[in-house]
Amino acid sequence: MEYLRLFLIFLKIGALSFGGGYSMLPMVQDEVISRGWLTEGELMNFVGVAESTPGPIAVNLATFIGSAQAGILGALCATLGVVLPSFIIILIIAAIFRTFLKNRVVQGALVGIRGVIVGLICATGLWMAVQLLFLAGEGGGFAFDWRAAVIGAGLIAETLLFKKFAKSAPSPIVSILTAAALGLLLYML
Repeated sequence: MEYLRLFLIFLKIGALSFGGGYSMLPMVQDEVISRGWLTEGELMNFVGVAESTPGPIAVNLATFIGSAQAGILGALCATLGVVLPSFIIILIIAAIFRTFLKNRVVQGALVGIRGVIVGLICATGLWMAVQLLFLAGEGGGFAFDWRAAVIGAGLIAETLLFKKFAKSAPSPIVSILTAAALGLLLYML
């Protein structure tokens, strides 16, 4: 039963989230936290790992959450659920691609969806920043995490230095390694 539940929840997320993995994070947050599968902090950790590993964040996150809930078969069910809608939609679109994109109704809908996607990504970024910087403190209050702020400032400084001297942004791998090194340094003090 847990396998079917994982499949159906991630099928719903995969079918209703447009714009990629980051725009689906609010739905994942709502579904996973409301069911008590993960706390907000655990979900943030899963998002961090999903961003750091190869592959689409949606697939990685579904795999990690499914695995945490029901082992390897749970990971397969959640991953299949999140991928299946996109797979079916892409097959249909590929079959009628040229005609589909020339349709004025489709063009209008896609322009409208873009605005929602930007809003969802911004809301997710804000949610992640608040979760990262303001951890739940003793007694249910919130406490500012200065170390997370230092890591964020370090990554901004790294980006600015790269743009100034290398004339390009740092590779995501360099940023991940920098953040990991700063995290080890600051959280092990």
